[in-house]
Amino acid sequence: MKIGYFADGRWSHLALEKIVRDERFEILFIVPRSDSPDPLLREWAKRLGVDFLPFRNINSPDSLSVLERFGADLFVSMSFDQILKRSILELPKHGFINCHAGALPFYRGRNVLNWALINDASEFGVTVHYVDEGIDTGDIIHQRTASIRDSDTYATLLERAEVLCADVLHEALIQLAAGAVRRRPQADIHPVGFYCGRRRPGDEWVDWNWPSRRIFNFVRAITSPGPCARTVLEGRELQIRRAALISGALDYVGTPGEIVGVSDAGIVVKTGDSTILLADIAGDAQLRFRIGLRFGQASISR
Repeated sequence: MKIGYFADGRWSHLALEKIVRDERFEILFIVPRSDSPDPLLREWAKRLGVDFLPFRNINSPDSLSVLERFGADLFVSMSFDQILKRSILELPKHGFINCHAGALPFYRGRNVLNWALINDASEFGVTVHYVDEGIDTGDIIHQRTASIRDSDTYATLLERAEVLCADVLHEALIQLAAGAVRRRPQADIHPVGFYCGRRRPGDEWVDWNWPSRRIFNFVRAITSPGPCARTVLEGRELQIRRAALISGALDYVGTPGEIVGVSDAGIVVKTGDSTILLADIAGDAQLRFRIGLRFGQASISR
């Protein structure tokens, strides 16, 4: 099967390795994101002896004319960032497919691993689906899920998802090559599903009125390599890199954001329901955490 690969970043590297090692598949060309072409994908193109095509407008007549000449059986997207229109979707014989790190029809859209942790999901998914003119709405080809543990953070989930995404894409390609795909409309799973918006600068602020578990999930969802959760203390901005739930912590009415304990293990802070331990905080090294000080709320932190 002859494949055109539209890709970017760490998600695409492991998947490309698996495809290249399988003699059933041939990469005809690689199309990177045009604003910042992936240097590793450029090296792959050189190694494979194929064209590296950073089209600024993938849907333009000129781009389509170039792509049509390759006679690809299938186009594959892995973290590609341009909206695909009908003209390019219909170009290859077997269509255009995408690998998405979400269990469609849930977690469509952007930053889905962060949102899965924020939403306290018990699992995350990877879905290979046909691309249509919607956003992550095409029929499903293949899907697998994996559990999310309390020990998981954005970093560990990202690492696991990259491996799973490569595996699921390769498995889907094998099904396609064998003519064994059973298309599954997403509406068969849920008639609505949901969409996740892209996270932006300013979305990192903790609201101390949230329950402890929501804050715990929020902190681990955007920790490194994300931007990390933010708060303020005495006018100084701080990053919260790790938080922990406190076993047996009681629910009681108090002042959310107030420091109620300080120990070698970290800072104990009152939340909207109980308390939480902030185990790793980065910021002003001269700042001293004392009982009675109050962390700032997201609504007044700017």
